[in-house]
Amino acid sequence: MSPTRFLTFLIIGGLAGWLTGLVLKGRGFGLAGNVIVGIIGAFLASFALGLLGISAHSVTGQFIFAVLGSVVFVGVLRFIRR
Repeated sequence: MSPTRFLTFLIIGGLAGWLTGLVLKGRGFGLAGNVIVGIIGAFLASFALGLLGISAHSVTGQFIFAVLGSVVFVGVLRFIRR
């Protein structure tokens, strides 16, 4: 992965985490925590969907994957925290 692509991945993941914090208001992990969760969720979503043969070639597609991944990841973390 090139440095530019990695930086784009981090930015998209961070924005996805921030958006996840807005969507799941009151159930997030604070701004920094949401950004980290977004980056991890983006990575997990791109990995899992890549295994299924689904890939996002556009920035919009990558952002959608990242948001979905971070929402699911937050859901899993909330389930584990209980």
